[in-house]
Amino acid sequence: MRRLARLVSLSSLLAVSGQTQLLRDPTNVAWTEAAPETYRVRIETSKGDFVLDVTRALAPRGADRFYHLVASGFYDDSRFYRVIADRFAQFGIAGKPEIARIWQNRSFPDDPPLASNVRGTFAFAMTGPDTRTTQIYINTGDQSRLDAQGFAPFGKVIEGMDVVGRLYSGYGEQSGGGMRAGKQGRLFEEGNGYLDREWPNLDKLVRARVVRETTH
Repeated sequence: MRRLARLVSLSSLLAVSGQTQLLRDPTNVAWTEAAPETYRVRIETSKGDFVLDVTRALAPRGADRFYHLVASGFYDDSRFYRVIADRFAQFGIAGKPEIARIWQNRSFPDDPPLASNVRGTFAFAMTGPDTRTTQIYINTGDQSRLDAQGFAPFGKVIEGMDVVGRLYSGYGEQSGGGMRAGKQGRLFEEGNGYLDREWPNLDKLVRARVVRETTH
């Protein structure tokens, strides 16, 4: 019953206020609701589709934040702005700067790492304790060294890992690196306009959708 009520509440909110309205109000109660115990997210890109399988028990706070960001359309029409071959592919700054700025510093508490950063897993990027916001990286190589730094994977790619591996990596750190050094300013200020103009080969995240969920 609680699960049904949560879904009805979120669905009603989206129907009445629209996705953009929810994204403009990060204090809305809908953002505090627990995600399903497991769920899958299909991400459509300019290189093809891939599917993420999320297990909430691995990192509950991260799984909750990601679920609602996907459901609200936050990631739609954005870019894979930081791709390092055989290491990771990163996304998660909204394409619309007015939305990106709202969430830029909307951090949430850490989860203790319960899974390792091996190839195919994904987690929230961060610059230190309790600094996760909206940015996600997918490990395209073994990055288990990140475990000791507190990066907490909460799922894995179960379909389309070859797609993730083909995302354009020619710009390296130039197009979207510098999260720790505070060098992502123009991504938040200008969004897709800046990336498409200065870094036109970046692959596009067309849209992300929850396609399956399970509650035990």
